[in-house]
Amino acid sequence: MIVETRGLVKVYPMGKLEVRALRGVTLGIESGGFISVMGPSGSGKSTLLNILGCMDRPTDGTVLLDGVNLGKVRPRQLPRIRREKVGFVFQQYQLLGYLTAMENVMLPLRYADVGRRAARKRALDVLERVGLGDRAHHRPAELSGGQQQRVAIARALINRPAIVLADEPTGNLDSKSGDEILDLLRELNETGQTFIIVTHDPRVAERTDRTIYLHDGEVESEVLRTQERHRNPVF
Repeated sequence: MIVETRGLVKVYPMGKLEVRALRGVTLGIESGGFISVMGPSGSGKSTLLNILGCMDRPTDGTVLLDGVNLGKVRPRQLPRIRREKVGFVFQQYQLLGYLTAMENVMLPLRYADVGRRAARKRALDVLERVGLGDRAHHRPAELSGGQQQRVAIARALINRPAIVLADEPTGNLDSKSGDEILDLLRELNETGQTFIIVTHDPRVAERTDRTIYLHDGEVESEVLRTQERHRNPVF
């Protein structure tokens, strides 16, 4: 399992009250999975994503990420684990407008032991993988929404993460661009990359191999759509 949670609980204190965002979530995700997470607002989707992305810690329970027990990691070590093992794709792209596509993709490598020449080469390689090698020196304002999301996906892949967490990756796109992004994510998944996609859109969920439905902080149900396929390493 690339991701495993056991009895995951997250409680947020709200004055004299407590809000239980997660109530004993137990799940496992195989390496190379193409997974979606669905549920209404307040179901615990964002909380689960934040914990898997090392941006928050559970109140109770166990989280294993690529063999690392996050509960036994000191808080100051979480940024390094997040940088090395997790890629993020957001609905709003989160690109810096004054940087080129290549420079945006290179940003995660600023805190890694990678020289500038090697970082530029890796960024160009990943941009070519997402079909934007010829747009490497364009700024976000010169790119369409779909192209900006491709840059964001390239940035998520630059550190060769164990998992990519995509939060509503097609939410800001028209249906054609959204379909193209899902096609790209599937293509990358076919090479072995693990994707966990949070979505409100049933059409997006239907494109994934497995959907986990959350309700009131618990796993309500799951849907499996295809058998596990043979995959090759990403890099």
